[in-house]
Amino acid sequence: MAACFAFLGTTVRAQSGENFYIYVSNERSDNVSVIDAVTGEAVAAIAVGKRPRGIHLSPDGKTVYVAVSGTPPEPPPKLDANGNPIFQKGHDDDDDDKNADKSADGIAVIDVAQRKLVGKLSAGSDPEQFAVSPDGTRLFISNEDVATASVLNIASGKVEKIIPVHKEPEGVGIRPDGKVFYVTCETDGEIFAVDASTFKVITHFNVGGRPRSVDFLPDGSRVFIPSESAGQLHVIDTVNYQQLETVALAKGSRPMCVKVSPDGKKVYAGTGRAGTICVMDAASHKILNYIPAGKRPWGIIISPDGKFLYSANGPSNDISVIDLETEKELQRIPAGTSPWGIVLVAKSL
Repeated sequence: MAACFAFLGTTVRAQSGENFYIYVSNERSDNVSVIDAVTGEAVAAIAVGKRPRGIHLSPDGKTVYVAVSGTPPEPPPKLDANGNPIFQKGHDDDDDDKNADKSADGIAVIDVAQRKLVGKLSAGSDPEQFAVSPDGTRLFISNEDVATASVLNIASGKVEKIIPVHKEPEGVGIRPDGKVFYVTCETDGEIFAVDASTFKVITHFNVGGRPRSVDFLPDGSRVFIPSESAGQLHVIDTVNYQQLETVALAKGSRPMCVKVSPDGKKVYAGTGRAGTICVMDAASHKILNYIPAGKRPWGIIISPDGKFLYSANGPSNDISVIDLETEKELQRIPAGTSPWGIVLVAKSL
């Protein structure tokens, strides 16, 4: 199927002037694909280490950071008659600590200009997701198998603080003003808000349903958090640290990654096994549409001009390119094996 989509929509996108590369972390091929956003062609595959997942760009656009882990992945959990995942008691759904290679854990560092791996930062055990501080000096990292969050000083390459949270921390996001970061913990549905200067927990609360990621309105007043197993999107007041609303998604939705549009008007979430991108009005919290995408869209990213959304489709090893004006999938671009996370990197002028 990927091949028959490979060239659809290329002319339209070339006319839009999208001047960037797509960097995709491929969880099972241990590399990062670099794809030209206009032509849809792969220009590089960068080996980064075992099980690359979380991926982010430095604020200056010169470095791509990738979370790598020596903990082997496991297949997704089975579903019950109602389409809900069945988790084994006392067992995480995607981790096999017994066979973990802890020497492989860290944050891989890619030099954008060279398209080359230039180092690996120590980041605690089993890093999965992380956030980059707005000034580019720190990484805030979830350490999934030890129930902590790590604060990494990039210049020194040292972990400055280890913050106990709850079991299976996953999503990490930092408020646009850089003052507070959030950590989601899957097992008990806990959300931690942490002061980004003192590293002290401000508060924590429960949303349930295996929360997986975090994204904010541009002004930082609201944060949106999806709960995968409950098929919900949570709207949180970041000033008063209160849950404002829980929005139920269509049956079968298993949202993992959430992104707010650059203008702050819409919220998008990949629905996992449902194979769509959910579109929600950021002000009214009304679900506007479900856009068909690839198989199990996982990581998603929106172009800086708000025109396109890209989703990493793990089981089909490709990326969906979606026109957000027409809300149609334009093409599928081959990636590596089990693409997981995705970022956009501006081309050199």
